[in-house]
Amino acid sequence: MQNSNSILSTSIEYLKGIGPQKGALLRKELNIHTYQDLLHHYPFRYYDRTQIIQINQINAQTETVQFIGKVDDFYEEGEGRKKRLIVTVKDATGSIELIWFQGINYIKKELEHGKLLLIFGKISNFNGHLNLAHPEIENFNEQSLNAGLQPVYPSTENLKFRGLNNKSFAKTTSNLFEKINARDISENLPTAICKNYKLCSRFEALKWIHFPENNAQLNAARRRLKWEELFVSQLKIARVKAFNEASKGYTFEKVGDLFNTFYKSYIPFELTNAQKRVLKEIRQDTTTGFQMNRLVQGDVGSGKTMVAILSMLLALDNNFQSCMMAPTEILARQHYESITSVLGNLPIKVAILTGNTKAKERRVLLQELLDGEIHILIGTHALIEDTVQFKNLGLAIIDEQHRFGVDQRSKLWNKNKLAPHVLVMTATPIPRTLAMTVYGDLNNSVIDELPPGRKEIKTIYRNEQYRSKIMDFIRSEIDKGRQAYIVYPLIEENEKLAYESLTKGYEQVKVFFPDHKYKIAMVHGKQENELKERNMNRFISGEANILVATTVIEVGVNVPNASVMLIESSERFGLSQLHQLRGRVGRGAEQSYCILLGSHTQSNESKSRMEIMCSTNDGFKIAEEDMQMRGPGDLYGTKQSGILKFRLADILIDKDILEETRIEALKVVKEDPNIENPQNELLRQLLKENDYQSHWSKIS
Repeated sequence: MQNSNSILSTSIEYLKGIGPQKGALLRKELNIHTYQDLLHHYPFRYYDRTQIIQINQINAQTETVQFIGKVDDFYEEGEGRKKRLIVTVKDATGSIELIWFQGINYIKKELEHGKLLLIFGKISNFNGHLNLAHPEIENFNEQSLNAGLQPVYPSTENLKFRGLNNKSFAKTTSNLFEKINARDISENLPTAICKNYKLCSRFEALKWIHFPENNAQLNAARRRLKWEELFVSQLKIARVKAFNEASKGYTFEKVGDLFNTFYKSYIPFELTNAQKRVLKEIRQDTTTGFQMNRLVQGDVGSGKTMVAILSMLLALDNNFQSCMMAPTEILARQHYESITSVLGNLPIKVAILTGNTKAKERRVLLQELLDGEIHILIGTHALIEDTVQFKNLGLAIIDEQHRFGVDQRSKLWNKNKLAPHVLVMTATPIPRTLAMTVYGDLNNSVIDELPPGRKEIKTIYRNEQYRSKIMDFIRSEIDKGRQAYIVYPLIEENEKLAYESLTKGYEQVKVFFPDHKYKIAMVHGKQENELKERNMNRFISGEANILVATTVIEVGVNVPNASVMLIESSERFGLSQLHQLRGRVGRGAEQSYCILLGSHTQSNESKSRMEIMCSTNDGFKIAEEDMQMRGPGDLYGTKQSGILKFRLADILIDKDILEETRIEALKVVKEDPNIENPQNELLRQLLKENDYQSHWSKIS
């Protein structure tokens, strides 16, 4: 482990080849401040410099090439900024041009007719002619062929312009390794772990990740460094889990009259076995005397809300209040209306608090909450404001957790002497590897059955030429008394274009569905909240036949009468998002349909996504496929939140390593929850070095 006085803490400008100007640029562009930062600036790929081909083997499909060529001719063309150096090289099989637009004078010094060069670079195609722009060249000799695997480093255009290209990065890193040795790179993993999992030393890993002599060294380096990264994340998660499990919580001693009365007389259908299983898990959690932290995953329409209601009744039977936090006002209001409706005339007071709650109404509500007169509070992020105080909050339910930030969620813990039990609900099925990484601190429950009587949503894909037939079909459904969604993609890079696309689509829909006979509502993210809510409510109440919208309806709108979901430009959506949108229909007894409308030309990936959507309604299968295609960060926004910021590790590719580190982390934390035993000194330093923060203990 490096201390602050080690050579690795030396400022980067003192390294040979850098200096103050380049040092300042490295700090600004890549956040490289010290020798250690440069050491951890890993290559993102490698070129095999042992492979030599002949010029006639080069074609447009070749990405990078290495060959030996004799300088046949060289000359300059153009003036000023358009000036370029053209070099013709040849071998026994043919000839090819090398082109430089910058550094011309420097390159000319290296050239002479008949000189034999080792040339390495990317193939480009200009006006039908193959060439290499700005290739690497060196005098050819026998030692040139021992270059092995050449690293390729992440860089920026600004750095390349200032001379810090890939070659100079490799040279600079090589200069660093001339200054350091194995004594400067202390181990951060116990010997037993390295031995058990056949991990190379930390010095070897760092040396080989930059300059591997062969694939065996590269693979060993990658495995060791990935293992280290994932182990840190799993240690953090295991510690949080241990903290949660050791945190005192309220005991729900009994299943009382409210729960039993509701269960026997108010539920209009038999609970699924999956719902019963999850309720049993919740019941067990709330009797231990420790805080519950449980994630409930359930596909759209699986009955998570009913599980939430029964859990809140369990709290109420034990004289505790409950709250439910939703990411949008529309969803909060929907929860409020459905819960109050289901509870009927039971002696339970349910209230709702949002940003739009009037000041006078708010004052009364807050007082009643503090007095314990309000039993269940539904709301948005307004629930976490300091003015919101409960008499005895025993259960906090967080709906669609990924929509809330860490700080927002953690504020719920401070509403009581003891932290309330926490139930996190999501309708976004989470693949196992992601759940292990992002939600590993939570106990996981899955509702993997749909209530009886639910018909599977029929999903079809059509291109633009079927638009008129699709509209005819939607019209026939509306004439039967049903309703329809028409959803347009949100083009994040261009909000103006997205809005124009939506309004254009809205006008197009009106052509097919004239105002005198059909009512159309439109909602999008740029609308004022009041207008958005009014239009949404027009659709919920049945006043509007069609809702034209962006993905703002992805979470939460429940309209049992809606039987058709038409998704425009469906190729712009990921699988999980398409599945979420599809789940807005199929909530009633009638057969429902999801129509994916795409362009005439589709990439192979788009075609694959559409085929998957049409072949299954299984959210977990779709989530796995989506993660394979798009990656975990893109899928759940976790890259932006910093949860999956690994330098090398990838939870898709490295499932086996993730499982190994999880097992080892759980074992370590079970034996030493605070990582304080002398034999775990290295691990304690490892966590410290990786910015272990105490606030992790307040995340669920």
